[in-house]
Amino acid sequence: MIHDNLIFLICTPRSGSTLLQRMLGSHSAIHTHPEPHLLTPLYYSGYYDTVNKAPYDHINAAQALREFAQELPRGEDDYLDALRAYASTVYERVLHPSGKPLFLDKTPAYGLVAPFVARLYPQARFIVLTRHPLAITHSVANSFFNGDYAAADAQNPIARRYVPALASFMRDATVPFVHVRYEDLVADPNAQMTRILNHLNLDFEPDVVTYGNQTHITKSFGDPMNVERHNQPVTNSLHAWASDLQARPDALRLARNLVEDLQDDDLRLWGYPKDSLFSAMDSAEPRQTQQRQNPGYRLKRSVLLGLRKNIHHNRLGSALKKVRYYCDVLLRE
Repeated sequence: MIHDNLIFLICTPRSGSTLLQRMLGSHSAIHTHPEPHLLTPLYYSGYYDTVNKAPYDHINAAQALREFAQELPRGEDDYLDALRAYASTVYERVLHPSGKPLFLDKTPAYGLVAPFVARLYPQARFIVLTRHPLAITHSVANSFFNGDYAAADAQNPIARRYVPALASFMRDATVPFVHVRYEDLVADPNAQMTRILNHLNLDFEPDVVTYGNQTHITKSFGDPMNVERHNQPVTNSLHAWASDLQARPDALRLARNLVEDLQDDDLRLWGYPKDSLFSAMDSAEPRQTQQRQNPGYRLKRSVLLGLRKNIHHNRLGSALKKVRYYCDVLLRE
């Protein structure tokens, strides 16, 4: 595989990345698949970082891997070659049946390990997508936590984690990239898609705006909840976060505390200076976001979050451990 036929969309969860993925995937030259999560485990396999928990001694495994890599003739470069060979084989084999020349990987988790992705594939093409941090927080709270900003920030503090990570990548990037703000993308999709496609050395095609005219792969990941409702980008909920915060003083207080923890230099790189971060609220009518009837995957997530509470210390957890034991006994070789 020639590594310049890969495109990486570096982004955060809830940033409109599924929309941009579908727009790009509507181009005749681009094949894509919802959130492969192919590279994240490679980063956390021990050489660069480890997971907090693993069903093996991940601390010893990480040390052993680093010591093993030291014996390779080219050290880390040989290790990267091995990781690249694995990932490239998978990318090539999923791309080949499509007959298209380019593969787009949109996995929001890559936003936290973007320098590693760039080092692994320095010849790939990179797009950085940002969205107003409070719009992201609003989306997380209302998509998965029934509008509870505090619970969303406690369990999944996307803005706190991703704002510095993506800003650092853009500030110190070793690869060329094009940066687009979600708000600009939906307000003027023709201009923004032309700019992105120019970066990819591709001609503009109308279908990248009217993405709903194309067939797209839908799997477990990504956000089909909103993107399925329209055939092309819309702006009708662009400042829903501002109206919601206007109507909810408790949520507004949390939002202001969250913003205080973010660095202005990082926010400026994102395209949202701290001194104007709340300006949309000046013209927003107070209107609390209504909770829509849960689609299947939102309901599933809510049920799982509820069931996981205190799972290791309640009767359900004890029952599940017994079931797992009997399953392991029945299924072992």
